[in-house]
Amino acid sequence: MKALYLVAAIVGAIVPYVFFSEHFGSSGFGLSAFVAAVFANPAASGFTSDLLISSFVFWVFMFHRNRFAHGPNPVGFIALNLLIGLSCALPAYFYAQELQRQPRSQES
Repeated sequence: MKALYLVAAIVGAIVPYVFFSEHFGSSGFGLSAFVAAVFANPAASGFTSDLLISSFVFWVFMFHRNRFAHGPNPVGFIALNLLIGLSCALPAYFYAQELQRQPRSQES
């Protein structure tokens, strides 16, 4: 699963930036134009709302897991989530979690 998570994180970083670069190339880097685009119609608003809620739940999950189950430090994954998106941050988190588990499973 570790390799799958790594590939998913890489694909999850590249695919959104293909679309983001197209938007920024045509509309510039203004935050207001970007927000207007992601809420341009009800379908886009639905996807954006879903992503925002899912990202929030992911953040809560990471902080909870870090506090009680010693998961990876959430700060870097929040940065990935904000700068790239959940499609990169979530599989990257799972990859990091697998890396943390690896030494324990090799000892058995």
